[in-house]
Amino acid sequence: MNRSTRLVATALAASAAFLLTACGSSGDDKDNQEIAGADTRSSARPSASATPSDMAAGRPKITLPKSYQADFEGWTNSDPKKQAILNDGKQELLAEYAAIIEGNPDSKALAFYTDDAASQSARKWIKGFVDDDLVLIGRATVSKPQVSIADDGSGVLFYCVDESKGSTKNTKTGKVEQTPQNAKARVQYRNRLDKTSQGVWKTSYSETERGGC
Repeated sequence: MNRSTRLVATALAASAAFLLTACGSSGDDKDNQEIAGADTRSSARPSASATPSDMAAGRPKITLPKSYQADFEGWTNSDPKKQAILNDGKQELLAEYAAIIEGNPDSKALAFYTDDAASQSARKWIKGFVDDDLVLIGRATVSKPQVSIADDGSGVLFYCVDESKGSTKNTKTGKVEQTPQNAKARVQYRNRLDKTSQGVWKTSYSETERGGC
């Protein structure tokens, strides 16, 4: 199942050299997705500092069922502004996972954390799971976050998702498909985020590369 890249953002290109060096990538867009998060883009056990305080700015509460969990590692930064980008970038990924599991491409939580163009792309991607009667099971590990702030004030966030312990399950047949236990199960995400007047860092562009981490 393929996931199209979203509108190309200037900030992504401006910060790519720094972030690619920090996170590691061949520079090619990934093409194939095994499970969610694999194709461009989580409940997790976050630290207190990595959670938006009291769901400020009307942030929706996002939870995942026990059947699929996402563990965030190293998701902290000493710079408050960069931490805010990490916080909302994390919630956007969680919103995508939740939407797939709920079978709801029109998730309000997802719309909250993405702008119009990115939301349209994400909905199309999630709808592919729904149409194929697929849900996520297992676990994903989200790590190696690298965050930068561009000259225009936008944020750039790269991170890696290890999907080797995750699978997709057909809700009608009960068939489970395991993600390959190799480098292809590790996906690099490259996102641009823009801050709204309400203080929310919305994802405006996202692409992924399978095997990029």
